[in-house]
Amino acid sequence: MQQLILTEASQRSIQSLKNVPMHEKILFTLLICFTFFRIELVMATEQPSYQVILTQDNFEVRQYSPMLIAETHVSGSMNDASRQGFRTIADYIFGNNHLPNGKDSQKIPMTAPVIVTPQSAKITMTAPVTVTPQDSEHTFTETTSWYVSFVMPQPYTLDNIPQPNNPAVQLKVVPQRYYVVNRYSGFNSESTIQTKINETLHWATQHHYTMVGLPQLARYNPPWTLPMFRRNEILIEIKQPN
Repeated sequence: MQQLILTEASQRSIQSLKNVPMHEKILFTLLICFTFFRIELVMATEQPSYQVILTQDNFEVRQYSPMLIAETHVSGSMNDASRQGFRTIADYIFGNNHLPNGKDSQKIPMTAPVIVTPQSAKITMTAPVTVTPQDSEHTFTETTSWYVSFVMPQPYTLDNIPQPNNPAVQLKVVPQRYYVVNRYSGFNSESTIQTKINETLHWATQHHYTMVGLPQLARYNPPWTLPMFRRNEILIEIKQPN
């Protein structure tokens, strides 16, 4: 009886699929393929090591382990600088480098996220506080000077990682740090980013964290990722929590 019911259900499912227009079938198949591709991509991409100290809704307080980053300084709008910075560092990790002994080159595995940090910015919020780390009169998205960075995969160190041929790419070690993090999905419009920064500042202030760094925008996904699957984060460095 159970087998008969399953067979009839399968027949109904097949019949219903026959009534679906061909373009919808193709779209459905592509979405399934995309989903599996995205899962494999995320699982295969190394990310920075951190410990979650506190979670509340979409906010986290994290302790990040020391990390080695490749960084470049770029001028322009946030989107233009992000694209240019990505290309510059991607060129380095895809082989425009040389081993420490001066010979050969080596491809470096891609990691996530890509981090964008303003060189200076006035961080404004409607209430209850305004944080101004430096003297610039620009908000985050109005800034025209940026640092774009990739975290280098383990077990690379400054001693064994391939050295960039392009002097615009700098390698440096970031020490252990603490961050308040606001995670969200969707597109990163200027208004969305500023709203998320304001939310992060407000949450950090409400919880009595001392902010010591500029906001950072971290993007984890390639540009073809559907908005609802995207992982974006605003990070603000704080002093070590008590």
